[in-house]
Amino acid sequence: MSLLERLNQDMKTAMKNKEKTKLSVIRMLRSEIKNEEIQRQHTLSDEEVIEVLMRELKKRKDALQQFEEAGRDDLVQQLREEITVIEPYLPEQLSEEELRELVREVVQEIGASSKADMGKVMKAIMPRVKGRADGKLVNRLVQEVLS
Repeated sequence: MSLLERLNQDMKTAMKNKEKTKLSVIRMLRSEIKNEEIQRQHTLSDEEVIEVLMRELKKRKDALQQFEEAGRDDLVQQLREEITVIEPYLPEQLSEEELRELVREVVQEIGASSKADMGKVMKAIMPRVKGRADGKLVNRLVQEVLS
């Protein structure tokens, strides 16, 4: 079953079970996927759907951080619920230690030795972790390994 089919199936289940938050988040995700299909002028593959889901998750995590700093507990709770609805549709995330090990491997493969080689390392590692790690975390770990 494709990711889009799974979203559609879960939307129907959420409707039957009257899960308002889950239903609204899935509808929003489907809308974003549809917009992306219109923009790219083709039906999205599962990898492209994951890109859309990652983008939406990132938006919510960034907003969550800002709302926590502003003390908006009502919005923080809502965003946390939305994040818990989105996360199961994404591939399992790499742990920080797994990611650190992968960064070390890529640095050795490329022969990177300084921060000047950071672009090369990022270019090589991002396709390997696509959808399984946050870019900010990867960037931070690459900087740590290269310093």
